[in-house]
Amino acid sequence: MRVKVACVGGGPAGLYLSILLKLQDPSHEVTVHERNPEGSTYGWGVTYWRGLLDRLHLHDPESARALGEHSVSWSEGVAHIGDRTVRHTGDQGFGIGRHRLLEILAARARSLGVRLEYAHEVTADRLPDADLVVAADGVRSALRTRYADHFGTEVTAGRNSYIWLGTTKVFDAFTFGFVETDHGWIWCYGYGYGPGRGTCVVECAPGTRTGLGLDRADEAEGLVLLEKLFADVLDGHRLIGRSPADGSAPWLTFRTLTNRTWYRGNLVLVGDAAHTTHYSIGAGTTLALEDAIALAGALRDLPTLPQALARYERERKAALLSAQSAARYSAQWYENLPRYLRLPPEQMFALLGQRHSPLLPHLPPRLYHRLDRAAGRLAPLRRFKRWLGPKMARAAHTRAGAGRDG
Repeated sequence: MRVKVACVGGGPAGLYLSILLKLQDPSHEVTVHERNPEGSTYGWGVTYWRGLLDRLHLHDPESARALGEHSVSWSEGVAHIGDRTVRHTGDQGFGIGRHRLLEILAARARSLGVRLEYAHEVTADRLPDADLVVAADGVRSALRTRYADHFGTEVTAGRNSYIWLGTTKVFDAFTFGFVETDHGWIWCYGYGYGPGRGTCVVECAPGTRTGLGLDRADEAEGLVLLEKLFADVLDGHRLIGRSPADGSAPWLTFRTLTNRTWYRGNLVLVGDAAHTTHYSIGAGTTLALEDAIALAGALRDLPTLPQALARYERERKAALLSAQSAARYSAQWYENLPRYLRLPPEQMFALLGQRHSPLLPHLPPRLYHRLDRAAGRLAPLRRFKRWLGPKMARAAHTRAGAGRDG
């Protein structure tokens, strides 16, 4: 059955959904509406992992090949903790420039007959005439905001401040840098994404940012200070603000967004319009593309739109549970970073890799490290650890809820 689909938002979720729909049935009329001019996207590199690339090859080998060819990869993690460096081998990760990712997806969509309308803003009061309207317009989605009561939108702000920067440093591994200052610890995450370019995300507690004067410094002064703090990590390379034209680089507080339901009539949410997970787990692009895959599959398999949207919501909400849990514990780990930084660097880096565990916040770090090492050798202890972590997490959640009610 030929359907007319309007994707509002030209990010990864909207573009990839348009590709999948045209591959399923070339007669579908699919339009992507993007409010910004073509090529004007901001941002540096985005990360993804081998599992996503394998799934993309199953659904559209052509765009997956282009994505892989234009990505850089790593299989090691490096942590600079004060004057010590620790290196571990891990899963294969990838980085690609957000601009290049969107170029690849837009070109593939056009080749399949998708209509791309740039510099065209869709307002919530005047939705496109279509059988299905897809809100792929990001965390500040105007379409979702218009019906926030229906969707049951909730936004929870994190505690730490962060800033998303580019750099001329090309990292050969996913790199962490932890620097102690007179005002507390400040740290960065660095990874490559293209020739001569890397991404550097800097994070710290609000008091550290204030103490260092980063809340009062202009963009240029702030970048110079951060370059000095992370000189060893950057090897003397410079940092670049979000917009090279004006050096703009705003400090932000991460907002975790959830929705009780993901559709209203023929309007459905995908990507950051539907959910966000803390950047420290590097899952945002992966989850957006997986939303597109699930929605396209539901539209293909089920005879009516309500049935398809219900299955999509049910499947993706269930699939997101583990990522949302990991993101929540990862953010909390960084918010309580001083708890772990007095450990020997090898132990601290090991617990950095375990930061998604619901058990870790409830045990002394050294005890957890010993338990984790022992669990690697003893199957009964591994099973006990898997049982105990969620049990303690539920108990803590219950106590927190009782405190809010009191």
